Amino acid sequence: MLVRKARLQDATNIYELVNSLSSDGTLLRRAFAEICENVRDFTVAESDSGVFLGCGALHLYGPHLAEVRSIVVRPEAKGQGAGANLLSALLDEAEDHGIGCVCLFTRIPDFFFRYGFRVVEDRAALPDKIFKDCQNCPRLYRCDEVAMARGQIPKVSILGPRIEAEQLVRLTG
Repeated sequence: MLVRKARLQDATNIYELVNSLSSDGTLLRRAFAEICENVRDFTVAESDSGVFLGCGALHLYGPHLAEVRSIVVRPEAKGQGAGANLLSALLDEAEDHGIGCVCLFTRIPDFFFRYGFRVVEDRAALPDKIFKDCQNCPRLYRCDEVAMARGQIPKVSILGPRIEAEQLVRLTG
């Protein structure tokens, strides 16, 4: 299995895989243009013969925070280690950038516990994530995802004042 940074030629596979899990709410639907614009955030896994197995992205907010997002493996590739290899590559990338904290929102927290992630009880502790994505999500006030982080939760926010984020996200989960 090869894990590598995505190229623009991977955008169609990423788009199709991510959106294949959007109808049931597992992942947020992403426009093809958004995938193309952010393709450099993505890492892909492929078989030794070049078959696309899965993808994941590391979104950088700043030196204080990054987010693992859109991490997904094709159903026929589950159990082959692609998810673990993708996550490891994304965490290595965050470390290379000197990121102090990596967060994610998921419905399968057990997978991420094995990699040092812990539950973040108060989502307002991640205001950059809230300002970037959550306030535009159709499930804002009925979110069923678990917020998780690895590393020290940042005391700063660059996308908006922390107090506004705290007021914005009075979510129950």
